[in-house]
Amino acid sequence: MATTTRARPARPPATSTDRRRRIAARPAAWLVWGVVIFFFLNLLGVVASVLVSSFGQRWFDTWLPDGYTTSWYARAWDEFALLQVIVVTLEVSVLVVGLSLLIGVPAAYALARRSFPGKRLIFLVFLLPILMPPITYGIPLATVLYKFGLAGHMSGVVLANLVPSVPFVILTMTPFIEQIDPRIESAARMCGAGLRTVFLRVLTPLLVPGILASAILVLVRTVGMFELTFLTAGPDSQTLVVALYYSMSASGIRAQQSVDAMAVIYTSMMLVLLVVALRYVNPTQLVAQVKDEPEH
Repeated sequence: MATTTRARPARPPATSTDRRRRIAARPAAWLVWGVVIFFFLNLLGVVASVLVSSFGQRWFDTWLPDGYTTSWYARAWDEFALLQVIVVTLEVSVLVVGLSLLIGVPAAYALARRSFPGKRLIFLVFLLPILMPPITYGIPLATVLYKFGLAGHMSGVVLANLVPSVPFVILTMTPFIEQIDPRIESAARMCGAGLRTVFLRVLTPLLVPGILASAILVLVRTVGMFELTFLTAGPDSQTLVVALYYSMSASGIRAQQSVDAMAVIYTSMMLVLLVVALRYVNPTQLVAQVKDEPEH
């Protein structure tokens, strides 16, 4: 008995309307790619000009400098006292990171494990210092710190940077804590462990990825924070970004090449921090919030 095969229905040919839509979408895509390429070319041009200028001997009306030298970096290191500035930057960053974790991790645990009236309002209050421009609350904050004699010193810079850093740690750590099954804590308490033991020996090892992510992101944010540091820093408590601003404002007195060398040092420092952050921090972990499905 002969078997019959059914022929597949032929695909309808593309109409002229479909072709017009495809053709019309191509110029829009090219426009978007053109804008993106134009933006990155301009950014690359600015960075390259600063980099070349930091090595150039003289550069006036030519495409490239007359010669190249590394003496501007040594001159910037001495003129701007970069060793002291970098040490202050590291001290401020380490203090901000440590205090932010010390305050933010327990607060995130309380918010993740407890339900109480006004919880959503508290989360909204924590979002305000992150979403608002720092200058909007930096001026009244600096006024209060100067009133109590804290601004103008490293303590004022650290306190000012804690305002956006602590909420950042809380909002980052809360999803990590919510991913941990509360039954693990219950089992530890049934075995006689107290709250402190549960937090230090059970939860902390499980929260190491979240703590590391928060620490690195707060470190990057603190090193790059200009507004709050500028408003509260004194002569001996300037971080690298504030010292760079003062060097740029005095560019008519100092050689532009030394200012560009300082800018390259700051940019290199930020790039290293960003590479480390992207190496050890998964951005999806900061917004993922895994919850166990209820058992039936």
